[in-house]
Amino acid sequence: MLCRAATIQPMQNQPLSSPPLTATVCASPRWLHEAIARIEADYQRSADTHLIPLRLPTFEHSGIDLYLKDESTHPTGSLKHRLARSLFLYALCNGWVREGSTIVEASSGSTAVSEAYFARLLGLPFVAVMPRSTSREKVAQIEFHGGRCHFVDSAGAVYDAAREVATQTGGHYMDQF
Repeated sequence: MLCRAATIQPMQNQPLSSPPLTATVCASPRWLHEAIARIEADYQRSADTHLIPLRLPTFEHSGIDLYLKDESTHPTGSLKHRLARSLFLYALCNGWVREGSTIVEASSGSTAVSEAYFARLLGLPFVAVMPRSTSREKVAQIEFHGGRCHFVDSAGAVYDAAREVATQTGGHYMDQF
């Protein structure tokens, strides 16, 4: 078992006088190796995003080739898939995510859908903190990928609520920003 002390700096919205938190983070080397291997396998599977040529006569006459990237080929159908993959890999390599960690995100959009996908890929619980007004379609997509939705009354409350859920579960607030 690998353990190390991790220092967590105060979040952007906390007063500067808030002291950094120190926690001991442990990870099974085998689980960590397998988690990183799964993320790398996803990268290999989707490393080449399909490029679709868009033929426009004005551009073609000027010798300009225009292509569109088709991010819909990712399992989550989103360009946020790459962001989520990077966030997970970064959190794993820094010891912030370990076997059994609950992953928490303050998002009601495509980032939450993609993070739910990666959490399920690694066998981790995922909670998306979102306003009650979130579209039923996004909720369904998050739940399809194994995530759970935690609703708050206003969009402004999602960040504090996400930090609180992460604290209560002993998990990791991914914080895409």
